Amino acid sequence: MAVYAIGDIQGCYDELARLLDTLRFDPAQDRLWFCGDLVNRGGQSLEVLRLVFGLRERAVVVLGNHDLSLLAVSCRREEEQARVNPDLRRILFAEDRDQLVQWLRHCPLAHHDPELDFLLVHAGVAPSWTVQDTVRHAAEVQERLRGNNPQRLLRHMFGNRPDLWHARLRGVERWRATINVLTRMRYVSPRGRLDFSEKGPPGTQKAGLYAWFAAPGRKPIGTRVVCGHWSALGLFMGLGVYAIDTGCVWGGQLTALRLDCPLPQVVQVPARPERTCNGNDD
Repeated sequence: MAVYAIGDIQGCYDELARLLDTLRFDPAQDRLWFCGDLVNRGGQSLEVLRLVFGLRERAVVVLGNHDLSLLAVSCRREEEQARVNPDLRRILFAEDRDQLVQWLRHCPLAHHDPELDFLLVHAGVAPSWTVQDTVRHAAEVQERLRGNNPQRLLRHMFGNRPDLWHARLRGVERWRATINVLTRMRYVSPRGRLDFSEKGPPGTQKAGLYAWFAAPGRKPIGTRVVCGHWSALGLFMGLGVYAIDTGCVWGGQLTALRLDCPLPQVVQVPARPERTCNGNDD
């Protein structure tokens, strides 16, 4: 049995199919971890969702910011849904949309496997969090998202404030801060305050900001982390972090990382030639 983590797909179904062929993925034995952002921009988001949904118990998916945005739009009036981009509109008006949206709503925001010694998240882990903190805070949001009234969370999850997670936060502000850490974080201040304006690779950011995994005084997480979200960072493996969003939707590669071996192994397929490299991570 092999376990592979796969970086941000963002609707790039053709590349995902080629990657699974390259891995010789066997759904009877192997497992896949997806770093989130299954959808948006690639033109084949509906096909990606259907493929991953069909894997059921052979796959773990953590939600990314684009997946959460899809869930938020799915709760709006039909005329508002009709105004989103064509890639998402194909999902929202598909005959199996309710099944796909319901399944996506029950995906976690963090997944930890102690045996593999890996934590899966979309963007990262707050500098003050351990693996136990991460799983606990993610579970608070997951409970609301999976409940009978997810609309309250989905209506109020957008926003850059608060930009610092702390234990005194309550209600919507606490949920939003947790979502921002897990699905939007790149750079932080020495105190762990999130900066949403800087999106380039390390070395291009304003003075006083640090990549979240290199923040001064960062608490040891207690496990290795595999994540995506930051395509400008590219493939990064260091400091106990394996970042595998390599910008497939922008003309880069789609990356898989084999997790069940002493040294994680990288497998990549190139994007379709017509994809361009001039995009924005968000």
